[in-house]
Amino acid sequence: MPQMRREDNRLSVYVIAQGKIENRGLIDQYVAKVIPTIESHQGRIVAFDEEPEVVEGPIEHPRTVILEFPSMTAFHAWYDSPEYQEILPLRLKSTRGTLIVAKGLTPS
Repeated sequence: MPQMRREDNRLSVYVIAQGKIENRGLIDQYVAKVIPTIESHQGRIVAFDEEPEVVEGPIEHPRTVILEFPSMTAFHAWYDSPEYQEILPLRLKSTRGTLIVAKGLTPS
């Protein structure tokens, strides 16, 4: 079974955002501006789906975005950067939902 690595900075992390869009105009502005900030911090978009297939259980916020960063340090460098903090209010005002960060696994 895969195990979590202890060295956070050598472990990919996955950012999972799920939300319900309440203002399409603001979220479209956010998306246009956020992509370059993700890429400039070694991140990449792994998945984006506004209507994912729900296999089990209810889903409150269907819009799902998954990002990958090479480490927790890279994620925080992106999230805390002045460039991202400047556009973050667009997401917060346009979409109600959750943002979590999950550590990747490494084969044992």
